[in-house]
Amino acid sequence: MIDKLSYWERKTWLQDIDVAIIGSGIVGLCCAIRLTERFPNKKIVVLERGILPSGASTKNAGFACFGSASELLDDLSRHSSEEVLDLVQKRVSGLKRLRGLLGDEAIDFRQHGGFEVFLEKDKTLLTQCTDQLTSLNSLLADTFSRNDAILPQNEVFFVKNDPFSFKNTQNEVIFNQFEGQIDTGKMMASLLQLAQEKGVFILNSAKITSISGKNEQISLVLNKKHQIYPKRVCVATNGFAKQLLDEDVEPARAQVLITKPIKNLPIKGTFHLDRGYYYFRNIHDRLLFGGGRNLDFDAERTVELNQTSLVMDRLETLINETILPGCHVEIDQRWSGIMGVGSQKKAIVKEVEGGIYCGVRLGGMGVAIGSHIGSELAELVEL
Repeated sequence: MIDKLSYWERKTWLQDIDVAIIGSGIVGLCCAIRLTERFPNKKIVVLERGILPSGASTKNAGFACFGSASELLDDLSRHSSEEVLDLVQKRVSGLKRLRGLLGDEAIDFRQHGGFEVFLEKDKTLLTQCTDQLTSLNSLLADTFSRNDAILPQNEVFFVKNDPFSFKNTQNEVIFNQFEGQIDTGKMMASLLQLAQEKGVFILNSAKITSISGKNEQISLVLNKKHQIYPKRVCVATNGFAKQLLDEDVEPARAQVLITKPIKNLPIKGTFHLDRGYYYFRNIHDRLLFGGGRNLDFDAERTVELNQTSLVMDRLETLINETILPGCHVEIDQRWSGIMGVGSQKKAIVKEVEGGIYCGVRLGGMGVAIGSHIGSELAELVEL
């Protein structure tokens, strides 16, 4: 096959690369930005398979959250309290890092709090959560300061009567006063701009199909035909990581829809429903609603960015029967994103082999933890 790259293209973008970062999502860009701070005179190149980040960084719901009460209690059933506390602390510090890096205005950060809603069938789950709120708040007490609160209560989680008149749900919700929301598009545009201002090269439609490290030389195959030889490589592809690495991380598709504008939409804050498998919010007077992978875990363990009638029908049913009953709602757009999950919630940040590193398995918490993992990944790199 004829090599269509010119001498200038190869020399400027693909040669003498000190660190190649695979994936231009939150982790990859934050890793690149931190590397420019550690190594200001080194050549950092980010290689992105799509025209935009292809996983979940530009496709998520924009939740600046760290886990609902039921999710954290489920984590405590499978992890030690120290492990769960560490997860929450990293999510909280990651959100602070992201806000500090870009500024609240640039990402349109709003701290309206988060609500966990319980369906009629979930009365037992609600009772389990309310019974454990004291111990859960005690576990998290030192992670949050009262100065961060938007309400006078000291607790992270507390019970409120449902103020939204949802249907087919319990009359009580669990409110988290510390959670917020962002504009995902503005956040990623700001990260891309900052990385470029720092001198990072960002190449789109640049899919890496294999990595090899032999005889102390790292080789990447780009778009199935070009070989490049960076000194170091950071894999930040999260849900797509299994295609390049043999690690405990699997893809998990998240399907999402957004409605056309709804006049006087009575939704404010971020919402989790049915143990966190569904989530929704108000964005620009539209209802953004996603989730449902629990309907068929096997089918959603995929990197295909399409939608299924099983999930989309369930989302629409919940809108019409639970969230906005009696309201005429028109669906405007549908899309999917790919998360990275595994047998453990803890992200994988390590040196895989000589000069090849990874920061993957963010467990659906990329907005919260991505900047932290990106920086942690950058700290591993030695040049």
